[in-house]
Amino acid sequence: MASCLFVIFFFSALSLQAVAETLSPPLEKTYIVRVDEHLKPSVFPTHYNWYATSFVSSPLQILHVYDTVFHGFSVRLSSGHVDSLRDHPSVLAVFEDRKRYLHTTRSPQFLGLRNQQGLWSDSDYGSDVIIGILDTGIWPERRSFSDHNLGPVPSKWKGVCEAGERFSARSCNKKLVGARSFSKGHMSAMMGAINGSIEFRSPRDADGHGTHTASTAAGKHAFQANMTGYAAGIAKGVAPKSRIAAYKVCWKNSGCFDSDILAGFDRAVADGVDVISISIGGGDGVTSPYYLDPIAMGSFGAMAKGVFVSSSAGNDGPTGMSVTNLAPWLTTVGAGTIDRNFPAVIILGDGRQLAGVSLYAGKPLAGKHYPVVYPGKTGGLSASLCMDNSLDRKLVAGKIVICDRGSSPRVAKGMVVKKAGGVGMILANGVSNGEGLVGDAHLIPACAVGAEEGNAVKSYVATSPNPTATIEFRGTIVGVKPAPVVASFSGRGPNGLTPEILKPDLIAPGVNILAAWTDAVGPTGLDSDIRKTEFNILSGTSMACPHVSGAAALLKSAHPNWSPAAIRSAMITTASLMDNTLQPMTDESTGKPSTTYDFGAGHLNLDRAMDPGLLYDMGVPDYVYFLCSIGYNPRTIQVITRTPVTCPRKSSPENLNYPSFSAVFDSTAVGKVSKVFIRTVTNMGAPNSVYRVKLEAPRGVVVSVKPPNLVFSPKVTKQSYIVTVSAEARNLKLDESGGLFGSLSWSDGTHVVRSPIVVSRIEPF
Repeated sequence: MASCLFVIFFFSALSLQAVAETLSPPLEKTYIVRVDEHLKPSVFPTHYNWYATSFVSSPLQILHVYDTVFHGFSVRLSSGHVDSLRDHPSVLAVFEDRKRYLHTTRSPQFLGLRNQQGLWSDSDYGSDVIIGILDTGIWPERRSFSDHNLGPVPSKWKGVCEAGERFSARSCNKKLVGARSFSKGHMSAMMGAINGSIEFRSPRDADGHGTHTASTAAGKHAFQANMTGYAAGIAKGVAPKSRIAAYKVCWKNSGCFDSDILAGFDRAVADGVDVISISIGGGDGVTSPYYLDPIAMGSFGAMAKGVFVSSSAGNDGPTGMSVTNLAPWLTTVGAGTIDRNFPAVIILGDGRQLAGVSLYAGKPLAGKHYPVVYPGKTGGLSASLCMDNSLDRKLVAGKIVICDRGSSPRVAKGMVVKKAGGVGMILANGVSNGEGLVGDAHLIPACAVGAEEGNAVKSYVATSPNPTATIEFRGTIVGVKPAPVVASFSGRGPNGLTPEILKPDLIAPGVNILAAWTDAVGPTGLDSDIRKTEFNILSGTSMACPHVSGAAALLKSAHPNWSPAAIRSAMITTASLMDNTLQPMTDESTGKPSTTYDFGAGHLNLDRAMDPGLLYDMGVPDYVYFLCSIGYNPRTIQVITRTPVTCPRKSSPENLNYPSFSAVFDSTAVGKVSKVFIRTVTNMGAPNSVYRVKLEAPRGVVVSVKPPNLVFSPKVTKQSYIVTVSAEARNLKLDESGGLFGSLSWSDGTHVVRSPIVVSRIEPF
């Protein structure tokens, strides 16, 4: 009888469990599965057949199949299925799909590009190079994407123009050679279809970001360009004859998912792009190891196929160790200012004038003074930030309102002020933003000011019995000095994953950049902004990245045989350290001299990159040895590289043939400490050349180079040298950024090939 009761109880429990699972099914998520393609049984005609038969219970679970830069698939599974999948002998890795974020003209001239001369002329403006833009899609009906006077599409192109909502095969041309969209990861993560009320189920850009970055990299000349009257002139991309292929991997209001990004990489390389531009990165403050980072893995596969990848450094500066996209096979780009600005001035009731910036183009205040109020004094944090529904109409109606920057979009704060009856806004930086300013196309009279001016106007309001102000908008000015200045928001070093590799690599124009825009939203991106504009002005490392992508296209066109590492080397070793006052670049957030952690090797200088003298070249084996040196085992490395590897007995991350030197010492070390670097350079100048070394050693550090001269001949085109960086541990007094900085340069009298030197100390693991 007891046995019968046990059986009844047992089956009842199972039934209850089944009912519970029916009512509350196991939680499913999207995962990316890295598979060892070399183990595919010959019985399966394709990898998809193998995956659908051997790895999942239903082929419908598979979202993307990757077979160019990465072998594997993305799939929606419960955690229980994931555990069993990880145990499969052919599976190298399984990792959860993560959400990424967008790192949201006059700049070609600022880079030294001139019509009919120099790199533009020597590269024919990049005419046969195809740039793949992984972003929010593209708005093809823009003058920037005209194919007038362009030759035939390069024969290497294998891509398509994917038709979809408001996008047909005729949307592409000889300029926009192809377009695709990737949404399966997005739909899986968001548990539903694309929101058709705000998005297009096609490559068409509903956000604007992708259109802006595409035209920055390779937009055609567009005359009489401007944004509501600001920045008037000729708009053009860095490589105006290069072709564009748009890969929509990001979706409005919902970000970009790793599985879709990886699919974009995979397809772009298979389609035949030469350059990939990706202004996307982590926005959650988490740095993933390379074997869990699909941007790192996708770009490795691209690099292995000869494709140059440019990525944004992130917008979390000026905090140290905020740089993103850290893989050494990526070129990581920070942002600097250009010599154009959009000044606005706040005139206080006591006559003082406070300088700021604005792109407001509506009805001006016409010199009329209005009362000024700071709601944060009495309304708390949300009121100080002018968050939704935080302002008391009785307090702000008819007044100019001071709003603190942060927590919500800058332009959205102005709409909160307008809704509460305010007539204008003063947007004040906090300490973390310092003096860094960007222009915004505000919908009410508004001016952004730095932390110092913000404190001044708050003090005025607090101490004056009747505080008033007005705002004047002074249009566009060019020839601003100093420029470039490192943007306060630009991601900073050191590299938080492998500090032996200096990141960012360099900076490029990324503040107040004019480029093409979508018709789907107004220039602010707010739903309430119904304005239409062909061009928009944006700031961010997202805007800096496509400048380097376009530059790479020019260099690739002029030097078709250069590898991605060679192109990056040419940019790094010729980068500029000086602004247009011939003084060292400063940091926008502090006004003080900037450091190598802020700008990497310096500011992109295309005048010199065309003819760099020497190149630091690398390929797949070099990066494999690097991955071995940082402790990855062969199986982990295969997750990144696709192919099995063998690690040497001993290797050092310092010996990756990178065009910079980062000596990282144990913070607990005492006595004399040293690091040894081995580098190999390839002569690209005159066959018979002698390069002599010049050193600027970091403070308290001794740097030696052997040999001190590099002699080249027609038969000797490569030379290696050894650098030793040493110091007494007690003399390593690091500056406030956590580093010491110097440089090593080789010169033959014509070329100067400069590499940064960084010395730092870290806690041992």
